[in-house]
Amino acid sequence: MKKYIILCLILMFALTGCNLDEMRTPVNPDNTDVIAITVPRGATTSSIGTILMNEELIQSETVFKLASKELEADGKMQAGDYELSQSMSTDEIIEKLVSGDVVLNTFKFTIPEGFEMKDITARLVEAGYVNQEKFEAELSSMTFDYKFLEGQVSLEGFLFPDTYEMKVNSTEREIINRMLQRFDEIFLEEYYLRLEELDMSMNEAITLASIIEREARAKEEFPIVSGVFHNRIKDNMLLQSCATVQYVLGERKERLTYDDIAIDSPFNTYVNAGLPPAPIASPGKLAIESALFPEESDYYYFVVKKDGGGTHVFSRTLQEHNKAKEENR
Repeated sequence: MKKYIILCLILMFALTGCNLDEMRTPVNPDNTDVIAITVPRGATTSSIGTILMNEELIQSETVFKLASKELEADGKMQAGDYELSQSMSTDEIIEKLVSGDVVLNTFKFTIPEGFEMKDITARLVEAGYVNQEKFEAELSSMTFDYKFLEGQVSLEGFLFPDTYEMKVNSTEREIINRMLQRFDEIFLEEYYLRLEELDMSMNEAITLASIIEREARAKEEFPIVSGVFHNRIKDNMLLQSCATVQYVLGERKERLTYDDIAIDSPFNTYVNAGLPPAPIASPGKLAIESALFPEESDYYYFVVKKDGGGTHVFSRTLQEHNKAKEENR
């Protein structure tokens, strides 16, 4: 039946003196102005022809359908956003639609190392990429299926800091899932084996990594700082991390007061031995690797040097540490 209809159409064009090849030429060869169209999912050749005709990109819907049959493109044209022009022939348009040469309407955002969930939320809300209420609801849902999330009660620390490119109109859940997917890509199988060697849980490792991320300033010192914390944990000493107190306070104060470090919270490592109950920020790859593979040393203390370079003085004893603090005020 379809072949009969096609033959009839060809005959009709022949009887009216129309040249089918001419009807496949550009509507206006000199007009290269971009015309954006969207081919919906499930669109048929006929409906696509209607869209193109309405935008004056083809000379005839019927000829478009005939050309699609001839080029074996019927049912193969892909959904998406396209940029076309009247200078393109019908065949060129069909080829572009079959190849799926779509315009990627995307947006990019960057999450720096050490950002907390609230910082990530604020950045995405301010940029207009997410609805705050919906985003926070997805964050708290904990319905994402990843091995590293087993037993976790929060996504804090697991939204991997990186630069992301997402499709426009991506949902809040899709954005969160992409960051979790990136964490999954970064956390290699050998890291899981290393957790077993260290007898650490995923939560403990990422919590330590988040503290390293917030405490260490010079990248080359991340493994050394990690070694300090490993030593203190092993000897059941207080970690005395300013970053954990800042997390409780909700602000990153330059200097903590005595009242600050006495605050009642399980995250306050000045009054509670060992690691806090959960991560305090999103650690990057280097911080994660440093938490898992610390540099062995007999250091138990460190203080940032006063020269502004971001490196530290590492000490073995409290006496050495107090001297270093005095020298670097």
